[in-house]
Amino acid sequence: MKPLLEQRLQVHVEKLASEIGERNVWLPKALYAAADYIRDTWGQLGYEIHAQGYDAGGVWSENLEIEIHGDVRTNEIVLVGAHYDSVTGSPGADDNASGVAALLEIARLLADIKPERTLRLVAFVNEEPPFFYFGEMGSKVYARAAHERKDDIRLMLSLEMLGCYSDEKGSQNYPPFMHWFYPDQGNFIGFVSNLKSRRALKEFASAFAASSDFPFETLASPVIVPGVSWSDQLSFWREGYQAIMVTDTAFYRYPHYHRATDTPEELNYAEMARVVEGLAGALAVLVKAK
Repeated sequence: MKPLLEQRLQVHVEKLASEIGERNVWLPKALYAAADYIRDTWGQLGYEIHAQGYDAGGVWSENLEIEIHGDVRTNEIVLVGAHYDSVTGSPGADDNASGVAALLEIARLLADIKPERTLRLVAFVNEEPPFFYFGEMGSKVYARAAHERKDDIRLMLSLEMLGCYSDEKGSQNYPPFMHWFYPDQGNFIGFVSNLKSRRALKEFASAFAASSDFPFETLASPVIVPGVSWSDQLSFWREGYQAIMVTDTAFYRYPHYHRATDTPEELNYAEMARVVEGLAGALAVLVKAK
């Protein structure tokens, strides 16, 4: 019998990537079904869900948000997000049903904490092309509105592909020259930031290490390095917030990236569960939960 967290993560991924399947503005019914699943799952946990809706290429799209409120004496926020759309032609198990599954289970694991800082969890829409980078990404719409509200977001975590792990030598690739400094086995989780978020990266890595023995690697890098800015953290960097991508390194490790073969059976749910437990523990530290 698989441990309960491992089972739950697999159920979420199978729901999103098998039952619903490819989900984006070209398939709006599937996109809405994914949003409804997130909404229903959080609702069953007792959360009040807020939606930020907007028009994207003629398709109504929604970012979904819940909060575990912090002490009224501080407005500080730690935000965790994952995008629930998938790229055209892919059911998107690792990219990014895995990140959404983690987001849903973090909400379950931390439902009863009493934090000083507010913990905000957001499911973002429209991360994938044609919206990525220059279009109306869900996270871009969200981060821009947060900046206008003057939200005091001290850290944003982008959960971007969390399901692929391998102990096989040579299973991990990197941009040029980086292989000299990092392991060649893809059995770790990566924490990646831009240079301005280096302090937040160090703080988060310390909190994760205190909460889990799962191996991790960190990288603070110029955004020009391929892959460093390729997720929702980019939207928050652009608004001046410190943000970190949590990732299995995507195409540097996962051979099914953006392919029709990115299916639920390709993921390692046991290792993914260990990562999610570590993330929940680190977040409890960062929001100063009692």
